[in-house]
Amino acid sequence: MERLVLFRAWFLAALVAAASANFLSDVEITWGDGRGKILENGNLLQLTLDRASGSGFQSKQEYLFGRFDMKMKLVPGNSAGTVTTYYVIHLSPTADDGTVVSVSCVLELSSQGPTHDEIDFEFLGNASGEPYVLHTNVYSQGKGDREQQFYLWFDPRLAFHTYSILWNPQQIVFYVDGTPIRVFRNSESLGVPYPKNQAMRLYASLWDGDDWATRGGLVKTDWSQAPFVASYQGYAADACVSSAGRPSCLPSRGNWWDQGLDSGAVQKLKWVRDNYMIYDYCRDTKRFPQGFPPECSTPRN
Repeated sequence: MERLVLFRAWFLAALVAAASANFLSDVEITWGDGRGKILENGNLLQLTLDRASGSGFQSKQEYLFGRFDMKMKLVPGNSAGTVTTYYVIHLSPTADDGTVVSVSCVLELSSQGPTHDEIDFEFLGNASGEPYVLHTNVYSQGKGDREQQFYLWFDPRLAFHTYSILWNPQQIVFYVDGTPIRVFRNSESLGVPYPKNQAMRLYASLWDGDDWATRGGLVKTDWSQAPFVASYQGYAADACVSSAGRPSCLPSRGNWWDQGLDSGAVQKLKWVRDNYMIYDYCRDTKRFPQGFPPECSTPRN
């Protein structure tokens, strides 16, 4: 898709977010009454949930387009009822003995207000021995309902893994450890709003999601296993900082502005969709008996 001349004009400005971020200087813990902690000289951030409250943080900067990476490690054990999101908002902590935990951890990019834009990862916990569900969604001008869900090909509780969002004027790409799992293309030509005008912050939070996270809320949190802790490190934002509502970037920005998927990435995306996708709103005929949303007609890679 051709760039708009207006976008080109915006890029005459000369401010770009640092690619390598530090939690002490680049985020702020916004709620939780001390349950969120920045450790190891700003290289590690932990969010805690107990019966009284969860916790969360957000980026200090607002962005219009960029590449965002976060390493996350989910709490081990039974994670039923938990959710983790990446707004660039849920993490699924659990216990080791098969008891149920119903908490939600979110990591996302989001603007504010009734017509907000949002791009998010969510991890839906499950009973011990069952895989986490990775839930993704895209909101534009306040409209979401664009869910795709996946199993992961590894256990996200055992080590840190990198979850990334590429957001440029042409498309949004979700990555796990560098492997693309989802593409949402700019389909404005079909009348579908696309996130491009509202600056967004990165948000992460850990909270109780047992009213819906596992089996539609049938499985509840086992508070005897609290507190639950989600861990974050390796935050990187190679992104355009919002300045007066416009993206302000250096000419030396990364290649994400024009980045698409090469043939190798297309094959990886197909591998994920063929082997690990468990829900796609663009295939849900019961939900859309009169026909799928218009963006579902665009190429899926």
